[in-house]
Amino acid sequence: MIKWMKRLNQALPGLVLGILAYGLLVELIGVWFVSDKIRYTTGLLIGIGCAVGLAIHIAMIIEESVRIGEGHEKYLSFKSVMRYLVLCAIMITMALFKLGNMFTALIGVLGLKVSAYAQPLLIKVLSKHKA
Repeated sequence: MIKWMKRLNQALPGLVLGILAYGLLVELIGVWFVSDKIRYTTGLLIGIGCAVGLAIHIAMIIEESVRIGEGHEKYLSFKSVMRYLVLCAIMITMALFKLGNMFTALIGVLGLKVSAYAQPLLIKVLSKHKA
């Protein structure tokens, strides 16, 4: 799985690892402060799953856009809109069937941004440990 992600994008395994670490941290800290622990956890898991799916999809679309070359703008725009429509459908389904806490699901999706911003710091720390 990691080899597949590295082939797709060199930064993708680190990004996914950051999302998972963020999700674990939010779970371990937040679960003590809520009364409905099951919905908190399921909402967070759905959000983290969406964040990982978004990261992989973005990497795939970047790769395909580079392969297509000129004229990729319409393709990129279409795929980006579809990605967020799927995310909205997942969130609406989650809310309709009460599958988890919507707030923690959004916090989980934000793991993509947190991981992306933390990536340079993580690379810096890991490169110091390797040397």
